[in-house]
Amino acid sequence: MIREISRERGGGMVYRYVAIGDSLTVGTGALLGTGFVPIYRRMAEMNLRTFVSMDNLGVNGLTSAELQQMINGHPRVRQAIREADMITVSIGGNDLIRTFKASGGIPNAGKMTQVLGETRHHVSQVMRQIRQLKGDQKYFVRSIGLYNPYPQSTEAAYWVRQYNSYLNGAGSGNYACAQVYDKFEGRERELLFWDRVHPNARGYRIIAEQLNRTGYVPFA
Repeated sequence: MIREISRERGGGMVYRYVAIGDSLTVGTGALLGTGFVPIYRRMAEMNLRTFVSMDNLGVNGLTSAELQQMINGHPRVRQAIREADMITVSIGGNDLIRTFKASGGIPNAGKMTQVLGETRHHVSQVMRQIRQLKGDQKYFVRSIGLYNPYPQSTEAAYWVRQYNSYLNGAGSGNYACAQVYDKFEGRERELLFWDRVHPNARGYRIIAEQLNRTGYVPFA
């Protein structure tokens, strides 16, 4: 009963949106209010026809291992996930980018395979942690696929695609991955911030649109 009362606002239902992940969740590279999180929240309100509260727990530079630790060890994060109806996860980019940079742009296949395997393991643990915290509640999870910040590199493109393929099946239940690779491919100059790593406001809007396309089951 307490849960239902806390979710009412002005007589209507309130949905809670919690965003976890790296600098994409933070909205780095765009002005305040133009990252994908606030845009997606507004899209959700239009589709669900009610107020959606927002809790952005993004951390710049976060890796998949650090996200797993964050969910394990931070009571506030765990509580936010427990109370969430909608959860978005952006993670994995830093794992791959750091390895790619350390290789001088010529990644060793063995090292990339190892890092990809570790990243997949951490993400699967994150999804498991979310399922455990949510129990039998109604909710959905959306992960965000990666675009390629190094479009001139066929090697980078290969590893990003491998990771994106994994993300398609990384969760269960009301889970989907919002893929953005094809939307950014060939449009990097238009959609990336001047640092050529993070999206600009246009790029973030595309991410929000792809999230919106995944639908709102079980709520709509």
